Amino acid sequence: MADKKKAPARSAKSTAAAGKKVGRKPTAAKKPGRPEAKLVAKKPVGKAHSPIKGKKPVAKTAGTVAGVKPSGQKITAPIPQQMTPKAVAEKAAAARQLMTAQKKPVNQRHGFKASEFVVYPAHGVGKIVAIEEQEIAGMALELFVINFEKEKLTLRVPTGKLASVGMRKLAEEPVVKKAMEILKGRARVKRTMWSRRAQEYVAKINSGDLVSIAEVVRDLYRSEAQPEQSYSERQLYEDALDRMAREIAAVEKLDERGAVQRITDVLSKSARGRRLAAEAEGGDAETRAA
Repeated sequence: MADKKKAPARSAKSTAAAGKKVGRKPTAAKKPGRPEAKLVAKKPVGKAHSPIKGKKPVAKTAGTVAGVKPSGQKITAPIPQQMTPKAVAEKAAAARQLMTAQKKPVNQRHGFKASEFVVYPAHGVGKIVAIEEQEIAGMALELFVINFEKEKLTLRVPTGKLASVGMRKLAEEPVVKKAMEILKGRARVKRTMWSRRAQEYVAKINSGDLVSIAEVVRDLYRSEAQPEQSYSERQLYEDALDRMAREIAAVEKLDERGAVQRITDVLSKSARGRRLAAEAEGGDAETRAA
């Protein structure tokens, strides 16, 4: 038994080869003093799938980038346009033309009618040449078209703003008679600065009231025997005289020159009568003194 030879130890390579032949998995060779290490196959990890500590993976959506929050814009589906803007505009214009053709011409609104003389406070007497409808800022408005022939001015006034602008009809006969009586009175001049009196005169002229305008004409009239006026006084007098004459001419079917002549005749006659009365009183006083 001692003479029997010991079988040579198989090497690790030959053991592994033998394991392959029988279909067993190769095992690592044991080394003395170390525990047996298990071979575990690791899956390859890509950069895109590597987890980041403290951050959750963000799912990609259409139109966004991973890790970036989408903006506040809403994504809406495009609305199919059936008609181009040009076609819509042409259709609206055609509809307006059809409505205009079907609409009857307007000749009267709020008691005012076309071809009638009216008084617009800021400009005096004018004539309504038409009542028309216009589209302004997408809204349909009815307008009085007023022509001021002397100023060569055409004004369009909305029919709904007559009260705010103070437009009125021509004065009636009793009002004209009262205004002519005011011209016969004595001038009433306040003892204030001219600048303040001028503001009051301008306010009366722009009020459009015939009686108030007659008061300005009476107070600023100067006869030949009286001292001359300043330029500003003369200008205000002519403005008031023009406003009054134009309304009287429209009421009494006169021309403007004839109306001015009538007003100045009343003024001069009343001034002459007051002067003669003052001279007579002065003569009587001298006679009594003698």
